[in-house]
Amino acid sequence: MIKWNKLTSPEQIESVIEESNSHPVLIFKHSTSCSISAASLDRIERKWDESEMRDWKPYYLDLLADRSTSHAVANELGIEHQSPQAIVLFQGKPVYDASHFSISYDAIKSATKDVVL
Repeated sequence: MIKWNKLTSPEQIESVIEESNSHPVLIFKHSTSCSISAASLDRIERKWDESEMRDWKPYYLDLLADRSTSHAVANELGIEHQSPQAIVLFQGKPVYDASHFSISYDAIKSATKDVVL
């Protein structure tokens, strides 16, 4: 089971980016009123394997409750806002960005494998 950390304020974004310098970070932007978003979230949660993702820190962003945070993420990372959206940060930069049914646990898991240290 995935242990989500909540991303609830624009002020958190800098620390989340900084955190990605020591381990991969997943940000999942979820619209609680959208069935596609619910299905995408479920696909990640069902496949999430804590043992293989133990070094990762997953963040959950409720788009309806925290619109300003969602827009700040898009602006800070230079990534167009989508809903739902999965973003992987590593070494301070986005290395994966997908939306809707393009979101894949396997792609998230392998997003950092080709990053040069």
